[in-house]
Amino acid sequence: MWSEAGHHEVSGVSRETSDRILLLEHLVRKWNPKINLVSNDSLRHLRDRHILDSMQIFELANFDCGSWCDLGSGGGFPGLVVAILAHEANTQGDVKLVESDGRKAAFLREAVRQLDVRANIIQSRVEDLPPLCATVLSARALAALPKLFSFAERHLAPGGVALFPKGATHQRELEDARQEWSFDVTLHPSKTEPTAAILEFRNIRHV
Repeated sequence: MWSEAGHHEVSGVSRETSDRILLLEHLVRKWNPKINLVSNDSLRHLRDRHILDSMQIFELANFDCGSWCDLGSGGGFPGLVVAILAHEANTQGDVKLVESDGRKAAFLREAVRQLDVRANIIQSRVEDLPPLCATVLSARALAALPKLFSFAERHLAPGGVALFPKGATHQRELEDARQEWSFDVTLHPSKTEPTAAILEFRNIRHV
């Protein structure tokens, strides 16, 4: 398995998974100048801002079967990290990464090939897809909650869970969303950003 001298191993996972995460970091740094997968500012903090943030999303899901659909996967966060951790956990579930941008979808396909993990890259706008029947639905920095809820209403399987990481304004977003949507929410404080949270939603429905 690939590794790069000078990069620190990832704690809490196997050596093989740590090597995969290091390879993912390498691929993002390699491709980023051409297609801007993440901002240049956050690239300097890739491990904390993107890798560890994605890992905590996976930890909340208890994903072992069904389908995990990551909407607007972009640079692969959390989608590629989910695929890596699902591989380590030997889950029976499928991982689907939805990305409309052709260049980013090409990156995701190449990353999946090099990481040697299972994930299906779907190059499409979320709005154009038939229902995905996702057991777990994730989206990171894609849209405000009302828009995410419209996606969830279409693509989340009955009894499924949506995990949406949000920044410091998440309480305001929740208040705005309640004007049009009914939902059950659990707030999980972010381990990587004190003012942020991962919002866990169930029973999303339009009112």
